[in-house]
Amino acid sequence: MSDAPPPIRVLVCDDQELVRTGYVTIFSAQPDMEVVGEAENGHVAVEAARRLRPDVVVMDIRMPLLDGIQATRQLAGPGAGKPPKVLVVTTFNVDAHVYDALRAGASGFLLKDAPPAELVNGIRTVARGEALLAPAVTRHLIGHYAEHLRPAESSRPARQDVVRALTPRELEVLRQMAQGLSNAEIAAQLYITPETVKTYVSRILAKLALRDRVQAVVLAYRVGLASGTP
Repeated sequence: MSDAPPPIRVLVCDDQELVRTGYVTIFSAQPDMEVVGEAENGHVAVEAARRLRPDVVVMDIRMPLLDGIQATRQLAGPGAGKPPKVLVVTTFNVDAHVYDALRAGASGFLLKDAPPAELVNGIRTVARGEALLAPAVTRHLIGHYAEHLRPAESSRPARQDVVRALTPRELEVLRQMAQGLSNAEIAAQLYITPETVKTYVSRILAKLALRDRVQAVVLAYRVGLASGTP
């Protein structure tokens, strides 16, 4: 009897048939993946995800009838029972919507022109329950949309709650995460091991009742902890 884990069940959602075909070909060739369905718009994506129960939904943002953000919110947003992991795949010319997608419940995002190996690794990453927040893409998003991420005055109490909940070291790790640094980069900055950083990240998520790294980064911006000091 084989001890191999079951394959990762993937649903591909994109309004361009050629793109879907490319994804299906790439993912189906992986020994640890199974493409269980395709969807050409958000409505079909939501229905298919609820019926097929995929582990990971690869979601385009701009689709007809129901866009990827709204579909992500229905599948993985607040109130979703057992949500699939949603990996948003976008292009720079539409990434003004990425922040909204992350807040809607996406577990991460990649660029559409990412190499096939990166897309495959992205699926495996979010399937493991980890968030995929590519540092270079995060920095681009921050640089171009910082105005939208500035905290409102009403965020101050939440900021205070976060500061009280975390140790000074955990706050520093959270700020580094919000700048798009990987665990290895944070480790180099703080002169600790990547394993120690991973432990800090786990503690941050647990203390703040966050699902993953993406939610931690969004929260850091919402409460004004991405830059400056408390």
